[in-house]
Amino acid sequence: CIRMLTFLPLEQVKEMVDIFLENGLTYFDTAYVYHEGNSETIVKDALVNRHSRESFTLATKLPAWEMKSKEDVQRIFDEQLERTGAGYFDYSLLHSIEKAHLPVYEKYDCFNWIFEMKEKGLIKHAGFSFHDTPELLDEILTKYPKMEFVQLQINYLDWENNIVQSRECYEVAVKHNVPVIIMEPVKGGALAQLPEEAGKILSEANADVSAASWAMRFCASLENVKMVLSGMSNLEQAKDNISYMKEFKKITEEERKKQR
Repeated sequence: CIRMLTFLPLEQVKEMVDIFLENGLTYFDTAYVYHEGNSETIVKDALVNRHSRESFTLATKLPAWEMKSKEDVQRIFDEQLERTGAGYFDYSLLHSIEKAHLPVYEKYDCFNWIFEMKEKGLIKHAGFSFHDTPELLDEILTKYPKMEFVQLQINYLDWENNIVQSRECYEVAVKHNVPVIIMEPVKGGALAQLPEEAGKILSEANADVSAASWAMRFCASLENVKMVLSGMSNLEQAKDNISYMKEFKKITEEERKKQR
């Protein structure tokens, strides 16, 4: 997946989009609030206006913190359709569900609204991104079993982290048989530039691959994972991701031991 960024020159974004699609990868990720909405505009300029709608899949997100009334839900969604020019969204998410945001989504009936949009053909798959405890995730998936996927922060550094609780949240999704889309697989770039000692361990195991590839393959090798998001910032990163994701090979148990 490419996350649509706006700090890059438009022509460079177009080049990244093109090479991504040329290699058979199709998922693009944006959100109403990314870069004050400019991310969704970039989607239109770099992707939608230049490629057939059937050649890519597009995800965007609806933010609770921008809603002051029930009418805002539809208004924001309609604005997203206008910004992107996409006609429909392949994946639509309630953005960043956590304890503070959940009451807003429930107050404005967003869990039912999102499926109304699906019935109208404006959404193909309905889900949510999540930043909270496994207990809250279990509560949500029990209460709203129609949700078709959940987006979780997962990477090998946060796998046993007591705050992020990647593994526990992932296991809740598996228990409910809900597919997972992974965000932060490289932890904001931290796992692409490792401390010298950690980098040496992985380099000695395989000097021909990038540190980022270890992080991405860790996530993509998990069962029940539908997609792994990558915030690629330049063409070199895009080419690196393509090099090991185009013909993906699961990480081995021996490689997992190196990451521990």
